[in-house]
Amino acid sequence: MNAIPLKLPERWKRFGIFLLLGLALTWLVSCGTGNQQSKSNNEVEFWTMQLQPKFTTYFNQLITTFEQENPGVKVRWVDVPWTAMQSKILTAVSAKTAPDVVNLNPDFASQLAARNAWMDLDNKITPEERQQYLPNIWQASQFEGKSFGIPWYLTSRIAIYNQELLQQAGVKEPPKTYAELAQVAQQIKDKTGKYAFFTTVVPEDSAEVMESFVQMGVQLVDAEGKAAFNTPAGKAAFQYWVDLYKKGLIPPEVLTEGHRYAIELYQSGQTAILTSSPEFLQTIATNAPDIAKVSASSPQITGTTGKKNVAVMNLVIPRDTDKPDLAVKFALFVTNSQNQLAFAKAANVLPSTIAALENPFFSKMPTDASSLDQARVTSASQMKEAQVLIPTLKDVKQLQKAIYDNLQAAMLGQKTVDQAVTDAAQTWDQRA
Repeated sequence: MNAIPLKLPERWKRFGIFLLLGLALTWLVSCGTGNQQSKSNNEVEFWTMQLQPKFTTYFNQLITTFEQENPGVKVRWVDVPWTAMQSKILTAVSAKTAPDVVNLNPDFASQLAARNAWMDLDNKITPEERQQYLPNIWQASQFEGKSFGIPWYLTSRIAIYNQELLQQAGVKEPPKTYAELAQVAQQIKDKTGKYAFFTTVVPEDSAEVMESFVQMGVQLVDAEGKAAFNTPAGKAAFQYWVDLYKKGLIPPEVLTEGHRYAIELYQSGQTAILTSSPEFLQTIATNAPDIAKVSASSPQITGTTGKKNVAVMNLVIPRDTDKPDLAVKFALFVTNSQNQLAFAKAANVLPSTIAALENPFFSKMPTDASSLDQARVTSASQMKEAQVLIPTLKDVKQLQKAIYDNLQAAMLGQKTVDQAVTDAAQTWDQRA
């Protein structure tokens, strides 16, 4: 799964202060519109998530250019630590002191969209402006048919694999599907005693396993938001992960450890495959240079649907901003193709505009291609079929918890797969 603090590929799906969210926002939209009195009429306040100090120069130049193109306008940039963003934006929105433009992701932003906290952009952005963005990515920032965010930068998981371990196990090619992954997992365990991969079923962590359900053809919820996974396909997906656990083909720590542990295992040579975003090759090169030397990348492992995951970072505009037109103008400027291309190159992420993604940087392999070049092109090639696999739901973390808690029970033999699926569906449907 899943945020995109640039060093944390799955953590950006781990927004979880939903109890606080409910308590603080019950009165949010009943008070009408408000203004942020601390800012002057020509100042745009812009919040990002954990992009300093690495990208300070980029954003200073970006802001200078915007101010020069818009005389009299000033942009105040505030970079918020990843761990603090949830509470800060929640407090600011509730107090009507929110910034004019804020960098979030659809997972958390949708929780506030459900409470009408963000501007409806369908009436502020022209069809021509909207058509610049990948259609499947734009949909990730919609709630109940309304657009609440503008896509910014993206990551899409790939499979980073240890060529030596696969060779030792007699595996000629990395797996492309979950069915192949199960076969490779058995082969690696039999030949080397090691594991093929690690993925977590800790409810508060990555949603990768829940995403795998969708890739396997499972519908998570129906049009009314009710559980739709108590089906033969849903039971088969549960059974897949239960079988891997009971056969000892995934580490027992999947029940207790998060995605960070997957990285540690791969860097120590204990697993053959790491599902992560391309920028983590840089981390592996720093922390485990010997592993980096034998690492290569292949497309994201998927199911029978062929669907690929993408994680989106977007820009949202609070409904209570007192300068809506200027805020929209700045958000479109930050996310235009030219600026997205520059940022994506600097940050080793993917752009969300069609023109930027078509740049040769993302489509052509250099003659002296590094493993990072290979990973970038592989990841970019997935964008046409990539989508945000988990539907935009008000209580999406409760859905993940219902599924993971019961999947764990089935893994431990405390429930049958049928009972676990039934209980997970009932837990979701009967939530308060």
